[in-house]
Amino acid sequence: MTKIISLLITTWLMCLANQSPAQQMPLINYTVSVPQPATHKYHVELRTQGWNKDTLVLKMPKWMPGYYQIMDYAKSVENILIKDEKGKDFSFQRVSDNTLRISGIRSKTMILSYDVMTTKQFVANSYVDSEHAYLIPANSFFYVEEFLHLPVQVEIATTPWSTIATGLEPTNKANHFTVDNFDILYDCPILIGNLEVLPSFKINGIEHRFMGYKLGTFDKVDFMEKLKRTTEAAVAVIGDIPFKQYTYIAIGPGRGGIEHLNNTTVSFDGTSLSNAATINRMMNFLAHEYFHHYNVKRIRPFELGPFDYEKGSKTNLLWVSEGLSVYYEYLIVRRAGLMDERELLDNLEKNINAYENNPGRFYQSLTQASYNTWKDGPFGTQGDEPGKSISYYDKGPVVGMLLDFAIRHATQNKKSMDDVMKVLYWKYYKEKGRGFTDAEFEQTCEEVAGSSLARLFEYVYTTRELDYSIYLGYAGLKLEQVPTVGDDKKQGKKFTLGRIENPDALQMSILRSWQGEK
Repeated sequence: MTKIISLLITTWLMCLANQSPAQQMPLINYTVSVPQPATHKYHVELRTQGWNKDTLVLKMPKWMPGYYQIMDYAKSVENILIKDEKGKDFSFQRVSDNTLRISGIRSKTMILSYDVMTTKQFVANSYVDSEHAYLIPANSFFYVEEFLHLPVQVEIATTPWSTIATGLEPTNKANHFTVDNFDILYDCPILIGNLEVLPSFKINGIEHRFMGYKLGTFDKVDFMEKLKRTTEAAVAVIGDIPFKQYTYIAIGPGRGGIEHLNNTTVSFDGTSLSNAATINRMMNFLAHEYFHHYNVKRIRPFELGPFDYEKGSKTNLLWVSEGLSVYYEYLIVRRAGLMDERELLDNLEKNINAYENNPGRFYQSLTQASYNTWKDGPFGTQGDEPGKSISYYDKGPVVGMLLDFAIRHATQNKKSMDDVMKVLYWKYYKEKGRGFTDAEFEQTCEEVAGSSLARLFEYVYTTRELDYSIYLGYAGLKLEQVPTVGDDKKQGKKFTLGRIENPDALQMSILRSWQGEK
C-alpha cells in the first residue's frame, strides 16, 4: 500500500512538473532593425520556440484599433525566410496575403525574417526615411492564431538614431521591451529618431511626456504649461489615472492622430502654433486623443475587445467613442481656461452646421454611421453614396451636448454626462472588465438622469430631426439660422449658437457648471 501511495505521489509531482508555466509557455521574441533607412524599409526577425504542436498559423493584422479601415498591412511584407537555428528551411505555405502556415515546429526554434516596405507617411501605417522610423506594430508583427494572449518581447536593434518613443514597457536591457499580449503590442507604436524631448509634467504623481520628430519652432514652455492644464482638465472628468506613465508621441507634420492605452501618436508641427487660435486647435486635438485613453480604450463598446484583426471589429457605438470625445475635447479645453464661452459655442456651431447641411442626415442614423464606417470612411464620405451618409464626428458631439443638457435639467444640475462617463468607467471597465452594449449605455444615461431619455435616443437610432430648442433651452441657449447660398449655387443654412435673454437661475447654473465655472 505504501509503495502504491508513493508511486501515485511521484506520478502527480511529475504531472505538475510537466505542466509548469515556464515549460508550457512558448517564447516569442521580435527584433527590429533599420540598417538602410534611405530604402524606406525595415527588417523584422521573429524567433520563437517551446511549441507543443507541429503546425503554427501566423497572421499579419489587416487593421489597427483606433483606425477603423482595412489597411492590408501584409501587402508591404517582402523577402520572407523561415529557418531553424541551424539554418535549415522550414516547410511553410502562404495561405493568403496575410497568413502563413508553418509545419514541423514542435520542440524546435523557428526564425522568421522579412522586410517591410513603407511608401506613405500616415499615422496608421509604418514609415521609414533617412531621418526617422515610425513603426506600427500591426504593420510589423505577425501574431500566432489562437495565441494572442501570449507575452511578446521586442528589441530595437540596428538603427542610426538615438531615441525611442513608445508606450511599450522597457526591460532592464537597453532598447528592449516586453508586453503581456499581442493586443497591447498592437496598441504601442514605436517612433525612432533623433527625437526632441520636452520637459515632462506630473499629474497626481504620474509622469506625462511629450516627445517627437521635427517638433518645429514655438514657445515650448508655454505649450507644455497649456498641455498640462488641458490634461488636468481631462483627468478631472473621470478622477483616475490608470497607467504608470503617458507619452504624447509627435510623429511630424501631417494630419491625424490615434489613441492608445498609455500613449497617443499625433501629427504635429509646432511652427504652426503662432497665435491663440492655432494653439487652441492643437489643444483640442491633443485633448481629444488623451481623453480617448478613457473613452474607447477603457470606456469601450462591447465589440471593441477582444479585437478581430482579420475582419475588423464593428460596433454601433463609435458615435460615443468618437463623437463624445469630440464633445469632450471642447469642454476640456474650455474647463482648462484656454478658451472662452464664445469659442466653445463656435466649435459646436461647426458641427451643427456640418450636420444640418448634409443631406445624409435624412438617410443614415448615428448607429448606422458608426457601424458602416468601414465602408463609408471615418467622415462618411468614402462610400458608394456619400450624399446618403453622415459623420459621427459631427452629429455625435451635437447629440452628446443635448444629452448632457437633458441630464442636467432632469437632475436640477446635480448630475451630467460626466457622471455617465464615470459610471461606465468604474462599472464596466474597473468592475466587470468588459465593454458596454447599446442598451447598457442608454440605461446608464437614464439611471444618471433618473428619468426616461427615450425621445432623445431616437436621435441616435433614427434620422429624426433634432429639436434644438428644448434641450439648448435647458442651458439658456438658443440656435438661430439664416439661409445661405454656396459657391455652387446650392441653398444652405447658417446656424449660430448664443444665449437666450433673461435665463432663469437653473439655466444659468447649468450653463456655468457645464463650462467648469462655479
